[in-house]
Amino acid sequence: MIQLLFLVLFAEGAAALLLMVKIGPLRELAMRGVEQAKDGKGPAAVKTLACTLLVIFMSSVASILRIQNRGIKLGTVSPMDQVLWRTHLLEASLIGYILFLAFVIDRLHHYHRKLTILKKTANTSREEVEKLQIELQGKEDKSKEVKKLRAELASLSEKMKKLKSESEEHERQRLEAEAHVNALQKQSEELLLEYDRLLEDNQILQTQLNQARMIRFWVIQREAKLVT
Repeated sequence: MIQLLFLVLFAEGAAALLLMVKIGPLRELAMRGVEQAKDGKGPAAVKTLACTLLVIFMSSVASILRIQNRGIKLGTVSPMDQVLWRTHLLEASLIGYILFLAFVIDRLHHYHRKLTILKKTANTSREEVEKLQIELQGKEDKSKEVKKLRAELASLSEKMKKLKSESEEHERQRLEAEAHVNALQKQSEELLLEYDRLLEDNQILQTQLNQARMIRFWVIQREAKLVT
């Protein structure tokens, strides 16, 4: 289960990286993949998967709380409970990061689409401005039409300024999303190290448990011999 969650987390990280950094046609492929996930039966499947992960997340959190309450009541936590607690904590962390990365990918896709629309609108406005400038040069003797064209030119200039400000705002939001993704990647690397350490601790605990069982078995046999 944990290996699968790591695989999903790495896949989402790669998709987010492709959406942030333009590497040949890979960004377009990532955009198409996200668009396909949002079209047709994709949203239903994504929502189902998200609900499933959320249920698993809540179950892991409940297990963590149950183990903590058990440790508080008993005054100590058994080695097996410690391993289970760490495993549930790792699962809950991975699922939380997966859901957050999915949200980041959705926002990046949304901002890229808006930026594309804004660029097309800006290009169209630029072409209209150029046409108006040509018309102004050809109709300098017609004062009324010149005034009208100047008014339209001023309106288009204001529109271009507004589009430019919106584009800068979306660019700022995209940079913030990139910063979040970089932070998540660093946390993912820390989780990998923590996972390796948990595996080593688990092996040590299992070894100690086996040794304890052998000592207990030897003591029982010794007591049985003493009784006989």
